[in-house]
Amino acid sequence: MITIELLRHLCNNNNVIWTAHVLERLQQRGIFRRDVRNAILTGDIIEQYPEDYPYPSCLILGTMLNGQNLHVVCGVNSEQIFIITAYYPNLDKFEDDYKTRKGRL
Repeated sequence: MITIELLRHLCNNNNVIWTAHVLERLQQRGIFRRDVRNAILTGDIIEQYPEDYPYPSCLILGTMLNGQNLHVVCGVNSEQIFIITAYYPNLDKFEDDYKTRKGRL
């Protein structure tokens, strides 16, 4: 299982990998790298995907520097975080807490 402490440690040590694809998506969504980092440093893991390839990944709910909620999906090995995507959670897919997916028991 991925722990938020590991993610924060790696993030604080600048062991974050940003692909061209994720940077393009962030730009399209008006999300800055500093906001993704802040979400990791302030957030909680709300879903785990241990079977993801090539590394286990997770979904984090955190906040941007302006206080807005942000979801971050990242993969991790013992040395690096791989940012997969980040997006603004919406109430079409999540409950009011932005942690619980709608339609799940």
